[in-house]
Amino acid sequence: MIKYFFPDSQDFVDPSFNFNTEERNEHRVRQRDDRYAHELFEKKPYDGLLVSKAIVDGIPGHVGKTTYSAAQRHRFYREKSHRFFRLPSDIKVFGDCGAFSYAFEDKPPFTVEDTIDFYTKSGVDYGISLDHIVFMYTNNDDINKKRKYLERISHSTPHDINKIKHIETFFSQIEDSRYRQNLTLDNAESFLIQSKSTNFIPYGVAHGWDLKSYGDSVTQLMKMGYDRITIGGLVPLQSHQLLELLSYLKDIKQNKTQFHLLGISRVEHAEKFSSFGVSSFDSTTPLLQAFKDGKKNYHTINGDYYTALKVPQIDANLKLKNLIRSGSISHDVARSLEKRVLHTLQAYESYKATLDDTLYILMEYEMLHTEGRSHMYDAYHKTLSERPWENCGCEICDDIGINVVIYRGAERNKRRGFHNIQVKYTRLQQSR
Repeated sequence: MIKYFFPDSQDFVDPSFNFNTEERNEHRVRQRDDRYAHELFEKKPYDGLLVSKAIVDGIPGHVGKTTYSAAQRHRFYREKSHRFFRLPSDIKVFGDCGAFSYAFEDKPPFTVEDTIDFYTKSGVDYGISLDHIVFMYTNNDDINKKRKYLERISHSTPHDINKIKHIETFFSQIEDSRYRQNLTLDNAESFLIQSKSTNFIPYGVAHGWDLKSYGDSVTQLMKMGYDRITIGGLVPLQSHQLLELLSYLKDIKQNKTQFHLLGISRVEHAEKFSSFGVSSFDSTTPLLQAFKDGKKNYHTINGDYYTALKVPQIDANLKLKNLIRSGSISHDVARSLEKRVLHTLQAYESYKATLDDTLYILMEYEMLHTEGRSHMYDAYHKTLSERPWENCGCEICDDIGINVVIYRGAERNKRRGFHNIQVKYTRLQQSR
């Protein structure tokens, strides 16, 4: 069965938050009183957490690159990961070095020893070897075409010169990719040897820029003795490229080899993933789509999506504050309209306001804070008319109702993200 790990970035919500007054308990302590996603649902929303050294410790020389305060970091190491995250026994912890955080550096800012020390002090169940991300992905045909083009050029026109520069940049990127791949493999070999006396299960990282280079990485990792291999650099790949790669690697891997996909959450392909030897993956996509996607903010079990209703806060939304400061809109008008929208949405949830009236006041505020450039009417109409929060049945939708589809502040947006995680995990279980 494929398992889903959710990457930690200190994402939690305040159970004392009042959605009517938008006030909190004055005695609230963020880490102590707030709740992670696995504490809000009766059934677990993921199989495990992925915790990153770069997130916990930050990057040396980069101030402010960690989401952990000094006090949180000390307590994390004192309590270790399972107790710190208040995890039930059936939720595991995956340790990662956080390569995306230093992707543009010449080399990782950590050593293999640093990585193992982090995993040991954190008490993780699984640990990923120290890697360096490969950015590009291409195919053998493209590489061969570019190489043959350079070989047959006898004289250069201005067009040829520009194309030659592009091709030279391309091959320079391949050389950089090869350097990163070799560095990752060298680290993996050292990591496997040094982790033999630890309590976590080691994973080697395979990076590449085409089918063959990925295959070479997997082959070398298996020769080192890895039974578990993470496939990195997959985020930019389209689904057909990802499936082609995994199909290729299936014919290379040993029967006992298990793959973990880094940063991938395409549940619709879970059955195929499993047939290719994938045992787990991790992704923040369900959470991020709640407030970063243009329209797919609220997920449903049947695969449908809904757009969240944007009601930005007068005092917290930077764009709205700038419009008020510039005199483009009146603060008093905006404040009055903001209150009317929230009141009308609550009334609509209780069937005390009509769909037309609710849409009218919502779009009036929408046109105000977008300066008349919104095209959200149809999307908002679908969300309000179909009332998806009523048909969900998850703990979050039952608890906060229509607030789950209101795009406004972290307390609503994070809860919608947690709802999406739970939906993603449920769909994964169904695919099993």
